Amino acid sequence: MPSFDDDHIGTRIREQRRLARLSQRELAARTPFSYSLLNQVECGARPATQNFVAAVATALKVDVTTLTGQPYVTELQRDRLAELVRPIREALDLYDLGTNPDLVARPTATLVAESDRLCAEVRATHLRNAARALPGVIAELTHAAWATPSTEAWKALASTYRTAHDIAVKLGYYDLSTVALDRMAWAAERASDPCLGAVRQYMRALVYFREGEYTIGQRLIAAGHNIVGQAQEGREGSAVAGQLHLGASVIAARANNVTGVVQHISEARKIAKRIGDASDVHWLSFGPVNVALHRMSAAVEMGQYDSALTQARRVRIPSALATSRRAHFLIDRARTEMETGHTEAALDHLMQARKAAPEQTRYHPGARETIRGLVHTARRTPDTLNYMAAWVGL
Repeated sequence: MPSFDDDHIGTRIREQRRLARLSQRELAARTPFSYSLLNQVECGARPATQNFVAAVATALKVDVTTLTGQPYVTELQRDRLAELVRPIREALDLYDLGTNPDLVARPTATLVAESDRLCAEVRATHLRNAARALPGVIAELTHAAWATPSTEAWKALASTYRTAHDIAVKLGYYDLSTVALDRMAWAAERASDPCLGAVRQYMRALVYFREGEYTIGQRLIAAGHNIVGQAQEGREGSAVAGQLHLGASVIAARANNVTGVVQHISEARKIAKRIGDASDVHWLSFGPVNVALHRMSAAVEMGQYDSALTQARRVRIPSALATSRRAHFLIDRARTEMETGHTEAALDHLMQARKAAPEQTRYHPGARETIRGLVHTARRTPDTLNYMAAWVGL
């Protein structure tokens, strides 16, 4: 069995708890979780679920990333990804500087197509490719939108800001993701596109979901519904509304609101049944399959692992589903398999996630914690598990 260093979520929780001058029992009393679980997580005997980490972070009044250790700088530097973040940060700062006299931008139509290509790269989990090209496209679109303002240019610029958010989240730079969402709102307002504005509220809600602030997340979802209600009736607005319901379902699950989960999944299913697959709308992957995946994710969030596993085994993932969404499902399923005692299956699904989306899987906190849990429970650690643990930096 590999000997992990002492830098993991449990040790960070212990450090922050001591800084707050709380005993384990006092901290546990401020969360929905037991003293026993907190004790096991702190000593490394149990992996920390994202729900658990969010609740503890809220109780300690610290950011979730303080406990997860994100971004995972050592691995990012080794993969030469950390060096791609600063140019993105700088490009986001160009938004109010107007035209750049030293820049010759490509035609707007070309840049619109390029912004769509970058979205596709992220969905395919080609994070390095997208991160490398993104700053230049943002700079060109910023110049073009100021030089010759048009709905198309502002929408494309908003799309690149959304891509910056997606990359930042997947690499663990949550401060940068917040800046990107602010820029997205700024561009969407100039594009006068309510659907884009509603998508931005959906993404903001997920930020608060990760931080354990479920009431704010629910309010943002409601605001998104109000915004998308201003759009013309049609497939685009329906798909965005459906995705808002899916976001609300996982927020309700994290808050252990079973009634809310059922209601939002039901509304999303009705929309998906009416419009079918709408994966092309704002790159949201909305459709019947995504509804099923969110229903399973909600069960995982509520700790209903037997139900989640039953659902997972029934899901048939189409080849056209975005790789990023497929990898997320595989990581969720691996966690479910581990929690129900199917450790070999859990490792197999983590390996599948790694094969499908190596960059996303390596920097996914859920994948790292599941690997840690598998190592702890294994009587004899298989070479494959040793390899996975070393690969994610444990």
